[in-house]
Amino acid sequence: MVNGNGKKVVLRFPQEVADRPIVCELALRFGLRFNILRASISPHREGIMVMEVIGSREKQEEGLAFLTSRGVLVEPLSQDIRMVEERCYHCGACVGLCPTGALSMDRPAFVVRYDPAKCIACELCVLACPAHAMEALI
Repeated sequence: MVNGNGKKVVLRFPQEVADRPIVCELALRFGLRFNILRASISPHREGIMVMEVIGSREKQEEGLAFLTSRGVLVEPLSQDIRMVEERCYHCGACVGLCPTGALSMDRPAFVVRYDPAKCIACELCVLACPAHAMEALI
């Protein structure tokens, strides 16, 4: 049974497996759910996918080991984004660019809010922020 615990990972697909439906096996074989946060995969070329694997820790480990056995490089999502509140002047430049809604404008106060649990570390906010209030941590 899936218990709702999620683990964010980066999957790197070498050319020889980029066109195979390997990720679907997580649901079929291991009862895991997954939320694809970002993907760039083209047949006959390397691919990358950032996703959250949802299920029990044991099933996550089994599923990720399966992906590794099929030639997929599995890495934890090690980069985080943080908001430096003291620098933010709540212009909202980052809000419209955030693909996951991790950044939002609290109205009517017009205050930018950041929810790190929704962040996929795409760094669009880092590039857009004129005050450099959004930082990528490696």
